[in-house]
Amino acid sequence: MQLAIFGAQGYALGAYLALKTLYPRRSVTCFLVSKMGGNASFLGNVPVRELAEFAKELSEAEKHKIEILIATPENVQPEIEETLENYGFRFYKRMDSKRWAELMKLYHVRLGRFLPLSALPVGYHKPFIRIYAAKSHKDRPLKQNVSLPDYVYSLQVGAANCSVSISDIGDNRGEHISGKNGNYSELTGLYWIWKNKLCKDGSTEGNEGQYFGLAQYRRMLDLSSDDILRLKDNDVDVVLPYPMPYEPDIHAHHKRYLQDTDWNAMLQALQELRPEYAEAFPQVLKQQYLYNYNVILAKKSVLKEYCEWLFPVLERTEELSVPKGNERMDRYIGYMGESLETLYFIKNADRLNIVHTECRMYL
Repeated sequence: MQLAIFGAQGYALGAYLALKTLYPRRSVTCFLVSKMGGNASFLGNVPVRELAEFAKELSEAEKHKIEILIATPENVQPEIEETLENYGFRFYKRMDSKRWAELMKLYHVRLGRFLPLSALPVGYHKPFIRIYAAKSHKDRPLKQNVSLPDYVYSLQVGAANCSVSISDIGDNRGEHISGKNGNYSELTGLYWIWKNKLCKDGSTEGNEGQYFGLAQYRRMLDLSSDDILRLKDNDVDVVLPYPMPYEPDIHAHHKRYLQDTDWNAMLQALQELRPEYAEAFPQVLKQQYLYNYNVILAKKSVLKEYCEWLFPVLERTEELSVPKGNERMDRYIGYMGESLETLYFIKNADRLNIVHTECRMYL
């Protein structure tokens, strides 16, 4: 049976690269999309086709000989299934975040990079963990009931811009930049964690025994009880989601979300404040992998150090942007945070013990 992949972004490319490496005898006929739009014509030398055009070329019998792997964000997969049915395709399967992460784990283990947390031996000492899941009053309600682990706390971000309280904890308490949420997105939550948790004593165990992190209300690291026991005894510094691949590189990807003037402002901010990172950035941008979503779990000391590096760069970027950050609300700083997180942890990969796990998406 022929195989096609529905999707033409990071999920789809990641699935293709993993399948090509792990199952080389299984070839992919094409990538499918609803509309070409800004999608590339080829991914990995495999053509990207519009579904309507592709379906028109096939008989009903031929459609039944094609299996379609839906490799897109999960929230759009039900609609894609309905569209495939309408075009006469009957054999399709969803690639949910759990399956995608499992495939990425096998792929990266084969290539010897982006070490999975689950590859480490299970320890005996449970660390102190506190993850804050960013949630806004603008967020759509989840369709499924999600039972959060006892170490995950809901954090209302952008609370300063809203008269409605949706969480016991808001990012407008203590020292904060809650009012900038329209540009910083979930990063106003990370700023709040930095100033109000990382700069204070949170546990008697000491910094190296504590892990703090940021998640989103519908995206968070999937940590098993064994994974938690792996952290302290293996001296893990950082847990990140498996990075998303983009083609030809992540430099091309940022243009989908950021204006060139804003990007140049960020580059200038890096050059002024962190010239050694500005020097390393071009090489990082030439590789394929980007850490998405600003989701992270790290030792208290490591996360504090990262925040001390990140937020001055973002603040200076706001000052250099045209229009300036206080004159707009388009989440551009949040998108920049993903690129800067990628730069920081790739540059420090030899210094820090970085491991990876699934970033679970809830619908």
